[in-house]
Amino acid sequence: MNGSEASPSFRLAYVPGVTPTKWVRIWNERLPGIPLDLVQVPAAEASGVLRDGGADAGFLRLPTDRTDLSAIPLYTETTVVVVPKGHLVTAAEEVSAGELADEIVLHPLDDTLDWELPPGRPAFERPATTADAIELVAAGVGLLVVPQSLARLHHRRDLTYRPVTGTPQSRVALSWREDRTTDPVEDFIGIVRGRTVNSTRGRRSAAEESGPGKPDKRDKPKPRRSDGDGVRRKSPGGGQTGRTPRRGSGSTKGSGGSKGSGGGRRGGPRRRS
Repeated sequence: MNGSEASPSFRLAYVPGVTPTKWVRIWNERLPGIPLDLVQVPAAEASGVLRDGGADAGFLRLPTDRTDLSAIPLYTETTVVVVPKGHLVTAAEEVSAGELADEIVLHPLDDTLDWELPPGRPAFERPATTADAIELVAAGVGLLVVPQSLARLHHRRDLTYRPVTGTPQSRVALSWREDRTTDPVEDFIGIVRGRTVNSTRGRRSAAEESGPGKPDKRDKPKPRRSDGDGVRRKSPGGGQTGRTPRRGSGSTKGSGGSKGSGGGRRGGPRRRS
């Protein structure tokens, strides 16, 4: 699909914890004629919004249902445990999942981590959302293990967090529908990839973006050659190019003398003044 079929505005979905501000700013600078509309969606619904056409592209968390979707993983988040200030966990710089075995660990229904078995002891009831779980942590009901960005999003003065090892990690990716790789989508891919306005790579297909890049013929080194400054330069074949003949005042052909480097014939008579 080409850019002529794109919508007049670019709709960008993002899940809680992801901050698209810097990419939106670059978009507005480069493409002021195409408004960018932000659409915040729950993590569990992000892939469905892209598939149903509710957004042209979006930042979502992996793993997720990627049927008919392309995705470029961008970064992996640190997993942290959120605790009340003064909790024993705060005595260490980081803790392991095993050290939470005796703690009640809340597991909200919108949890974004791909657990086999959540750490700690389960609460009597699962909170509906991460925001609800944060309130329960503040009330002293239990602890909460989440990606660091969600701990920051729901920051409270009476709570803090520490990195926790031995747990799943959330990966954030840029995703879009495979059959809707429009020009604006590729423009946004370029922005997220950090390309400049004058990048020679330009717009590329989704297959190229999701896989290893191909070398650009323009990047091949050019053979060295003389600039006419008399400097000897090696040619690709190993010889020398750009040689400048040496000038001297030696004898000419047929004079019978040997060639000198500026002193005439060797051994010749000296002129008296």
